[in-house]
Amino acid sequence: MPSPASSRNEPRWTRRKEARPEEITAAALHLFVERGFANTRLEDVATLAGVSKGTVYLYFANKEELFKAVVREVLVARLAQFRGQLEHYQGSTMDLVRQMMRTWWEHVGSTPISGIPKLIISEARNFPEIARFYIDEVIRPGQETLAALIERGIARGEFRQVDPQLTVHLLTAPMLQICLWRNSLEPFSQHKLDPPALLEAHLDLLERGLAAPKD
Repeated sequence: MPSPASSRNEPRWTRRKEARPEEITAAALHLFVERGFANTRLEDVATLAGVSKGTVYLYFANKEELFKAVVREVLVARLAQFRGQLEHYQGSTMDLVRQMMRTWWEHVGSTPISGIPKLIISEARNFPEIARFYIDEVIRPGQETLAALIERGIARGEFRQVDPQLTVHLLTAPMLQICLWRNSLEPFSQHKLDPPALLEAHLDLLERGLAAPKD
């Protein structure tokens, strides 16, 4: 193990090499959300991350690949975690819906990650490749996972017979609304949306609307 003195004399990049990709993606997330895809430059990502532009290229071939890495890190990985939870969950389906939505708010909706959907919607026509990527790796898997959640409730007799695909859109609509509002109109509006209260009201409506009829 090197002595503290020798560690202090090592170049900064040597000590931080293991953490560097995460530092770059964190900086990129901040700039993508703040400036959009088109106006984010790799030079600025490097500056914010405290690395050289060349270091960014060691890990990411171009801006598109960096954006994909950000989305995979902050969204795709969370989807995979929820799919695993769905497969092994033993409680009621509505309890899992509540847990999913509250966890989403804590780790996505209330964080800078919530700016990604607005970026995609705003820039999809100009950057169709990132739009297709987002559909393939976030939207489609997310819809399939939530449809499986609804189907679980139906199969267990907890939910009435509904169209799982349509119900997924109803389930996620307030989540998308929160993302768009927080990252567009909220700073200019006198009306301050209370996302946790909105989600709780939505959960109450879902529970009443999905509940299977009692014998």
